[in-house]
Amino acid sequence: MSLADEVRIFVYENYVKVTRERGEATLRIRAGDVHQAMNLKGKFPTVCGALGSKVFCERHGLTLLNREGPSCGANAYYTYKL
Repeated sequence: MSLADEVRIFVYENYVKVTRERGEATLRIRAGDVHQAMNLKGKFPTVCGALGSKVFCERHGLTLLNREGPSCGANAYYTYKL
């Protein structure tokens, strides 16, 4: 399993699933929060790539509504419609 797959699974389990259970319609994720929670070092390109991927959205029934901040870094934000 690739690191990108691990990131997608982690984000689904810890962010998407929880947000859906609360009945919320949107979710905003900061790449730096995922990076830190997974205890990664220097893997922002992988985290950002996974969060912005078509695979992630299709696999979990998400629509990427907005992407803010740097193209790759801790302060890249991703907003999804659940």
